[in-house]
This record gives sequence, structure tokens and C-alpha cells, in this order.
Amino acid sequence: MWWQGIMAAPRRVLELSIGTDDLSRLELIARSRTEPAVRVERARLLLAYRADPSSTAVGQRIGVMRHTVRRCVRRARSFGVMAALDDSPRPGKAPRITPEAKAWLVSLACQKAKDLGYPHELWTTRLLAQHVREHAVATGHPCMARIVQGTVCKILARHEIRPHKVRYYLERRDEAFDAKMADVLCIYREVAVLRESRDAETHVAIISYDEKPGIQAIGNTAPDLPPQPRLHATFARDHEYKRHGTLSLLAGIDLLTGQVHASVEDRHRSREFVGFLKKLDAAYPADTAIKVILDNHSAHISKETKAWVDSQPEGRFSFVFTPKHGSWLNLVEGFFSKMARSMLRHIRVASKAELKARILAYLDDLNRDPVVHIWNYRISEAA
Repeated sequence: MWWQGIMAAPRRVLELSIGTDDLSRLELIARSRTEPAVRVERARLLLAYRADPSSTAVGQRIGVMRHTVRRCVRRARSFGVMAALDDSPRPGKAPRITPEAKAWLVSLACQKAKDLGYPHELWTTRLLAQHVREHAVATGHPCMARIVQGTVCKILARHEIRPHKVRYYLERRDEAFDAKMADVLCIYREVAVLRESRDAETHVAIISYDEKPGIQAIGNTAPDLPPQPRLHATFARDHEYKRHGTLSLLAGIDLLTGQVHASVEDRHRSREFVGFLKKLDAAYPADTAIKVILDNHSAHISKETKAWVDSQPEGRFSFVFTPKHGSWLNLVEGFFSKMARSMLRHIRVASKAELKARILAYLDDLNRDPVVHIWNYRISEAA
């Protein structure tokens, strides 16, 4: 019959040519776990059609209708293989919010809410949307008279504006920052030279010093519960605690030997600092020049401290001050950071005396096998 000839006629096969670069990109997308699912599906579809150009077979293999296969192949032939992975742009509805209105919204977001009469310091997106709705018509942007919070968020995100957040910065306030930094780096270079010389008769001690105030002596109100296999993996601790006060650790590291000199005090005033200097004075021979790297704390430059230093033999003590907001140049800061992350982390004590004893025991343990701290960053720039 005539219709049997029509039914038996083969369907026209759509030829699909994929270049080497596109082929490798399709294979990556087809195996991806992060690409959108629709792109992965279309990449697999095109690869399967390249291997077997049958819409029905590919549709059954991928799990889609054959019409979907043919539509994707046609788009690949017309617009390119990679373009076929994405949806075609649709005309959609014309934007109702004008570019001028968006610019006005962004300009508002770049101001503080308090400058426009609100008690808030910064905008919230809800408050900003409310302000825009109330003033849109008066400012000539009626298209924003009914704007909602979500639309405000989208506009701000498109312009990469986050008026509800604060990012802190530190303004350099020390005019002699570079000169002071160079002085500190010169001391570190001197340390490197002295260590390389291996001179046992070195008559110089270089100390990196700082205080760690406010170490809290916190006690438990109930005993800690130890871990139990298959019940709970961690120590269990009652939420409530007792405060026994705070201590200050005054510590200096000998950068040549790694020896830690320390004193644990209730406070860190000039008299405690002078007491620490006296410990250094007793720890080194009388002909040793002691150079101390330290910050600009008031106790370090007080009249009491200067009077005691001036009473010592000339050249016995010399101070090298880090720049203002440049305490990161002091090597002892790294030592304090390690101590806070290891020994002081989660510490519980019954009294300030116990906390002091444990800190001193930790330092004694370090001094049994001293670690020499070395500064490398930007040391080559020192004059």
C-alpha cells in the first residue's frame, strides 16, 4: 500500500560536527558535579548523538524525548555546540525600573542611614526599601514606589554594594613607620649574622619582648566528663563557670638561644616591667649588651622605666621600638599565638595561683629544649 512506503521512509539524520576543543569541553561538563544539571544533560546528549546519530536511541539512553534531542542538535548546528548548552535569551517583559532609578538607589546605599535622619548607623535592606518607597515619587522615580526588599537586594548585588556590612581597615598613623620597621629588621639581620658566625663569645643578647595581659583564670562549677567510646567523642563541660581574675604574662625570647624569660604578674605597669628588666640583668653577664625589641606601651617609656635604665651601665640596655600598629613585627607575638592555641586553649583552673603555676611549668618545659625563632619576611630590605 502507498502509506506503507511512507511509513518505511527513513527519517533525515541531522549531521553534527564537533571540534576537538568543543569535544574536550563537553566531556568535562558531562562529568562535572558542579555545573547546572541542564548543561550536564545537554552535554551528555550531544556526545551520545555524536557517537550514534539517532534521536530515539539517544533519548532513551539519556531519558528525554526524541524531540528534545533533535531540538538540542538543531541549536548546536545553528548557534554552536557550547551555545546549545544554555537556554536562548527570551524577550520577557520590558524592565519597569529605569537605569536612572537604579542609580538613585545605589547612591542612597552609598550614604549612611544616620545622615538621612534615621537612628540606624547603617542601612538594612528592609529600611532602604522602605525609604525608597516613601521618597520615590517625590524624587522623580515613580517606578520604585512599590519596590520590595528582594528587588533592592538584587540591584545592590548587581552593583556589588553591601551597605549593611562594615569592612575594617587600619590607617597608618606613624609617620616614621618605615624607618622604625627598618630598625627592627636590622636587628633581625644582626641576629642572623651572629648565628651564622657561630661565635661562642658573643657579648650581645637580643630579646623580643611583649606582654600578654588579661589571661583569665576560669574555673569549672562541675567536673568535666571524659570522652566515652561510642557515646560521646569529646569532653563534656558545664556551661557555667567561675571567674577568679586575670593575670599578665611578661615574656621575652632570646633570639640567639631561644630561651624564654618570663614573669607572671597581676598587672603590667612600669614597676612590673622594671622587675622583668631586673631579671634580664641577672640572667646575663655584666659585659653583655641587652637589646630589647618592644612596642610603645606606656610602661616601656615611663619616667620610672627611663630612670632605672639610665641608672644602669652605659650600653647595658637599649630599646628598639616597633612602629605604631606594627606589633606584628615583633617575633614574640607568634610565640603568644602558639601558646594561646595550645596551652591556654580551654584551660580551667581552681585559682589564679594554679594558673600561674601552669604557665610557668609550660615555660620551663619549653626552656628544656629551646626553639630559636627566626624572622625571614622582608629581612633583605633592611638597610
